[in-house]
Amino acid sequence: MSWWGKVVGGTFGFMLGGPLGALMGASLGNYFDGGAAGGRRGPSLGLGDTERVQSVFFSTTFALMGYIAKADGEVSKAEIALTEQVIQQMKLGAVQRKVAIKLFNEGKKDGFPVHEVLAQFKHECYRRRSLIQMFLEIVTATAFADGCMHANEQRILEGIASDLGYSKARYAQLLSRLSGQAHFASDESIEDRLSAAYGLLAISPGASAGELKKAYRRQMNQHHPDKLVAKGLPEEMIDLATKKAQDIKAAYELIKLHRK
Repeated sequence: MSWWGKVVGGTFGFMLGGPLGALMGASLGNYFDGGAAGGRRGPSLGLGDTERVQSVFFSTTFALMGYIAKADGEVSKAEIALTEQVIQQMKLGAVQRKVAIKLFNEGKKDGFPVHEVLAQFKHECYRRRSLIQMFLEIVTATAFADGCMHANEQRILEGIASDLGYSKARYAQLLSRLSGQAHFASDESIEDRLSAAYGLLAISPGASAGELKKAYRRQMNQHHPDKLVAKGLPEEMIDLATKKAQDIKAAYELIKLHRK
């Protein structure tokens, strides 16, 4: 049974506890009023259970997207559109869609307990580094949605990254790669796409063939859809991971072709 199936079946729902349990309760409560779960607590699942982590990832991602969207003082149409795009890519059902939007709105509220939520998220994603990285990449894209990252958004994102164990320098590298991916995916000149390809793979144009291959394999290992799902990425988000993996491969092939 999938993580969502367990939520619907009443064996997840309100058993998380902590700030994420409160988020899920606020977002799922109306759905379960009088339903199968009825607000009951399901049996506790152990730390590291994949389906539990998938539920945590889903909840934290949409709530933090709302939190970051509000960071510059207002939620732009572009940021709302990006959230809608993520929902569409995930092919969410009607109820899942409503829950995702409620989570987004919970994140926008004043007093959102961001540090407590991130502490619980990090605990639940114990040692799943590539999963935490994927989370950071998704929520960072929210700040880029309106075409630029405001200073307050960057400050907040650096704080989020810090809560998850990222140094400022390490997060700057992630930002550079995301910028490379954004430019690589756009309709730019070959020269610009080539420069973006190097940025996406996080290597310099002077890197050797061996360094290029090593960088490609490292990025593919971190973004392989099947590996991410096995570590706790919700199945619904596999298309997001697949798109990243496709861009990484295309960037690698473009660089190899240019060097020939």
